[in-house]
Amino acid sequence: MNANASRAPGVLTDWNDERGFGFITPAAGGSRVFVHVSAFPQRRRPVAGCEVKYALIRDDRNQARASEVRYVGSGPASRSGSSEVPLALAIATLFFGVLALLVALDQLPIAVIALYAAFSLIAFTTYGSDKSAAQQGKWRTPESTLHTIAVAGGWPGALLAQEFFRHKTTKQPFRTIFWCTVAVNCAALAWLVQAAPITLS
Repeated sequence: MNANASRAPGVLTDWNDERGFGFITPAAGGSRVFVHVSAFPQRRRPVAGCEVKYALIRDDRNQARASEVRYVGSGPASRSGSSEVPLALAIATLFFGVLALLVALDQLPIAVIALYAAFSLIAFTTYGSDKSAAQQGKWRTPESTLHTIAVAGGWPGALLAQEFFRHKTTKQPFRTIFWCTVAVNCAALAWLVQAAPITLS
């Protein structure tokens, strides 16, 4: 499966970011060529509409696929895997800062912070595993499980994971339910603070 010496030009006309693959339409015409995310440079996330050059290879089943893909020019603005991470990290940091303040004011036990941190870690690792499974065609984590972890307190980690792994960021029904779980969790926390404050003195 040696790559051709020269790269052929084309356009990434179809891209499934959730599953990590798409198709390149050759500039010279002909059938579209399958391409996996692993064929792209890691520093930039693929996005439909990008002009590329690629080496054409054959897999074990003698099917054509693109390899050693390189971008041509700037192309459409790419949503890189880390482009929205600072914002997600800022939101998560702010939330934990509020929790720390409430603990300092004796409105919450410190165990609450530990609970949120634990569920956030679970959420982050679960999203990472699900993203990997999606790209490899393996068994997926049910969306109901992801939402349950979020509403239980793991939404800060889930939010960070969504942007870090570029996972579940474009599926609108999922996003709507996710933000509903965030609202429910925050409402429950507010009720706990206002209606049943915990004093440690």
